[in-house]
Amino acid sequence: MLLNNYLKLKQETLLLILLIIFSFLVRIPIIVILGDTTIENEWEPLLYNLINHKTLAYEQFDSFLLPNLLMPPLYAYYLYIFSFFNLEDQNFILLILFSQIVLASISVGVFYKINKLFFSKKISFYSSLLFSLFPIYLYACSQISSVSLTIFLALFFYYYFFKLTNSNKFTYIFLFAVIGGLLILLRREFVIIVILSSFYLFFYFKMSIKSVLLVLLISLITISPYLVRNYMIFEKIIIHSSFGFNLWKGNNRNSKVEGSFIVENALQNKINKISKNKFYRINFDKIFLDEAIKNIKETPGRYLVLYLKRTASYFFIDLESSKYNYYNPVHYLPIVLLGITSLIGIFLSDKKSYRLNYLIFILLFYIFVFSFFSIMPRYKLYIIPLQIIFTNIFINYVIKKYKR
Repeated sequence: MLLNNYLKLKQETLLLILLIIFSFLVRIPIIVILGDTTIENEWEPLLYNLINHKTLAYEQFDSFLLPNLLMPPLYAYYLYIFSFFNLEDQNFILLILFSQIVLASISVGVFYKINKLFFSKKISFYSSLLFSLFPIYLYACSQISSVSLTIFLALFFYYYFFKLTNSNKFTYIFLFAVIGGLLILLRREFVIIVILSSFYLFFYFKMSIKSVLLVLLISLITISPYLVRNYMIFEKIIIHSSFGFNLWKGNNRNSKVEGSFIVENALQNKINKISKNKFYRINFDKIFLDEAIKNIKETPGRYLVLYLKRTASYFFIDLESSKYNYYNPVHYLPIVLLGITSLIGIFLSDKKSYRLNYLIFILLFYIFVFSFFSIMPRYKLYIIPLQIIFTNIFINYVIKKYKR
């Protein structure tokens, strides 16, 4: 009996290793053919200033480097690590992309482990294979973007959350909290997710209040160097200042589901009057926040409709996208099918399962919170692993019905 169990475990481990290797190999031609060849957008100035000025700065006014408050810092430092290899530009970018396919491949293995909590080995394997080969996830690792790192850490975060549903072991608490802290330095919404997840464990899985406070303390310690840096520079406790701009982007007169960057003259005049000092980004964000709130108050009906469009677009697809190749069937058909089957799976799921309810909570949190802002195609990646789990419930239900 023991030997039989040992052989089964060895077989499962081998299968998991092969799945991870397969996920890695299948991504190599993608980064070679479709991979970014330059670092652009907000990451370019952040990385440039880290390498050349040893400071995390986004904007520059004359000779004054404005300390970064626009972007969470972790991915910029992740990119910075690779600068120590002293590679030429193209090899430098290729090394970053290779690191991202390593993260993506390990993420598939972690996703398998999460699936095993709910399904058989067979279903968990095929589910993880689907996740590995999902077109938008295959493409994601070929871009200089924080998405691969975020999904990697987020899946470990969920994995240790489920570990804590059975045990308050300090190792699990520590890893859950540290990963939560790192995620806060990647995505602002994880401030709320870490806090709510900790109290979810307290209310539904009898985690002690001492353990909850320990999670929050360790997460706070993890992000504290950046909080101290910002307090010393900006004289307030802040992680980043882009809430107002992002709210405006999704709620201005030109906004659609994806938002709009078109700045009208009256608003531009206000921006031009901002003093060019270290508080520039904070004042900049305040102007956009006030403008967004004013827009919503003036025509609440329009923004309610826009909000509802975003919730549908996030779960399914955006019918008004301006993105190149968005309506390629390879992209949108899997997303639509996943949206339909996962929605049915949510209704079929066991509502007495606090573990599944937690995943529903995270899924709804993303949909309803992100819909206040704007929905970009890459944001879909944060909910695809959760949707696949609920699609499995639907498929399981159909198989059982067929067998009967």
